[in-house]
Amino acid sequence: MAEDDKDMVTLTEAQKKARRSRSLAIAVALGVLVIVFYVATIAKYGPAILNKAM
Repeated sequence: MAEDDKDMVTLTEAQKKARRSRSLAIAVALGVLVIVFYVATIAKYGPAILNKAM
């Protein structure tokens, strides 16, 4: 088991914080992209798209 431990990378607190910040930025960017696509779809098809029969 000791040999497995030497292959592991231990992150510093600064690296963990940077990783969390990047992950949060990616999540926010994806959320904004979803909202942009939703608004663009509604703008293109108009509000009548919501009245379609299922």
